Amino acid sequence: MEELVIRDADVVDGSGDWSYRADVVVDGGRVVSIVKEAADAGCQRPKARRELDAEGLVLAPGFIDMHAHSDLALLRDPDHSAKAAQGVTLEVLGQDGLSYAPVDDRTLGEVRRAIAGWNGPGDDVDFDWRSVGGYLDRLDRGIAVNAAYLIPQGTVRALAVGWEDRQATPGELDRMRQLVAEGMEQGAVGMSSGLTYTPGMYAEDAELTELCRVVASYGGYYCPHHRSYGAGALGAYAEMVALAREADCPLHLAHATMNFGVNRGRAPELLSLLDEALDAGADITLDTYPYTPGCTTLVALLPSWASEGGPEEVLRRLADEEAAERIRHHLEDIGSDGCHGVPVEWETIEISGVGDQALGEYVGRTVLDSARERGESPWAVARGLLLKDRLAPTILQHVGHEENVRAIMRHRVHTGGSDGILQGAKPHPRAYGTFPHYLGHYVRELGVLSLEECVAHLTSRPAARLRLPDRGLVREGYKADLVLFDPRTVAAGSTFAEPRTLPTGIPYVLVDGRFVIEDGRRTDVLAGRAVRRTPR
Repeated sequence: MEELVIRDADVVDGSGDWSYRADVVVDGGRVVSIVKEAADAGCQRPKARRELDAEGLVLAPGFIDMHAHSDLALLRDPDHSAKAAQGVTLEVLGQDGLSYAPVDDRTLGEVRRAIAGWNGPGDDVDFDWRSVGGYLDRLDRGIAVNAAYLIPQGTVRALAVGWEDRQATPGELDRMRQLVAEGMEQGAVGMSSGLTYTPGMYAEDAELTELCRVVASYGGYYCPHHRSYGAGALGAYAEMVALAREADCPLHLAHATMNFGVNRGRAPELLSLLDEALDAGADITLDTYPYTPGCTTLVALLPSWASEGGPEEVLRRLADEEAAERIRHHLEDIGSDGCHGVPVEWETIEISGVGDQALGEYVGRTVLDSARERGESPWAVARGLLLKDRLAPTILQHVGHEENVRAIMRHRVHTGGSDGILQGAKPHPRAYGTFPHYLGHYVRELGVLSLEECVAHLTSRPAARLRLPDRGLVREGYKADLVLFDPRTVAAGSTFAEPRTLPTGIPYVLVDGRFVIEDGRRTDVLAGRAVRRTPR
C-alpha cells in the first residue's frame, strides 16, 4: 500500500495550464500516481496508509524562493516557519555577492561583520566549513526546506583580491576563476554579485565576464544585484544583459525593481529592453517581491570609497570628522553609488533592526523622525547609529512604485523571490509573507495574475532556471515537494506593523513527501537538503 493519497485536490500543477481535480499519491518522496477526476469517473480510487481529504484546497508544487537570505537562519533555526509556513520548499542562498563560502579564516571574519545586518553576527553558528561543498554538506545534515547556493562573487573577490578598489591582477583573476570553478564543481547553481556592495562592486565588467564564462561552462547562471536601481537603473540593466550575452551565460536579474522617484512609471522601458534581448535569443529571467519598499543595511547607502578596505575601515572613516563630512556630502548632496545615484531622502529610511538591543528605540522609525526628536541632523543620527552598532543596522527604504511592481510581475520571465532578511525587530514583511501575498492580494483580490499563471511563476519557472528536472511541477515521478492552500483564504499575515505574523490559508506543506506543515502547524520534520547543480 502506498504512503499517502491526497484526495480530491484541485491540482494547479505549475505548468500554467488549467487546474483539474485529482487524487495524488505520494510514496518514497515522489509523486507516484495522479488519478484525474477520480470521484466523478467512478473508477477504482487509489488507497494508501494515510489519506488526506483535500476538498476545497489547491495542490501545487512547493514554492521556490529565488532570492533568499536564510544562509545562517537555516542552520540556527530548525523551525524556519518564516519560509516553511509560506509553502516554500526550496530557497536559493548566496545572494547579492556576499555569503559564507568560499572563505578562509580572515575572509570569514570580514564577511560576518559586513553582512551581520542580513544574517546576524553568527555567534550562535559553528562555522565548521570553508568551501562551497563544505557548506552544502552542512545543509545536508537536515534543514527545514531545501536550499541551493550561488557562489558569491564579492566573497570570492575578498578572498582573492581583498576589499580594495582596484583592478585584479592576472594572477588574482586566475585565482577567482579557480574558486568559481571549484564552487560549481562542488554543487553551486551559479554565481551572484552585489554591485552596489563592497568589494564586489569594485569588479569591472571584463572581470565579471571572465567569471561568468566559468559559470556558463558548468551550466550555471549569473544572478547580479546590478549597479543601480535608481538614477542609473536602465543603464545598469542593459550593462548586465550585454555582459551576460558576451559571456554566453544565462542571466537572472535579482529583485528586478525600478525604484526612486526618477523611475516612477518606467517599468515598461525595462520590460522593452528585456523583450528585445529575449527575442534576439538571450536567456534571461528575473525575480521580484510583491511590495514597494526595499530592504538592506544602513551602511550599504554609503559611497563605495567609504567602504574600501573592509568594515573596520568604514568605522574608522565614520569616526573621522573630515571623512564623515565627505561621506555626508556624497549621500545628501551628490547621490552616492551606494544609494543608487540618488541623494538620500531620510524620510524614506526606516530602521528595521539593530544588533545592540540597547538601540532599539530607533527601530520602526525613520531617520528623519529620530533626528527631529533629538534635535539633530539626520546624518548625525545615521552616523551615530552606524558607529554605536558597528554597521549592524538594517533598514526599510520606502522608494518603490506600485505600478512598476505590477507591470514587472506580469512579465513572461518573472519568478518570485522574497529577498527576505530575517534579522531585526521589525524586518520587511516580505520575509514572512511574499508567497501568500502573491496568491491572496495579487491573484484573488486584484486579479493581476490568474492563479495558474501565478503558481507557474513561483514553481516551474524557477525550477527551469535552476535546471531541476524533477521539481516545479505536480507530475508522476517528480519530487513530492508540495503545498496545499485554500485559494479563498490564503493571505500574508505579516504587515509592516507586525512583520513576523505567519500566513493564513496554507494548512499543509510537504518536503520530500514529509509534512513540514500539518494542520497549519510546523512539525519537527527536517526533510530539506542541499540541492546541487545538475551536471550537463
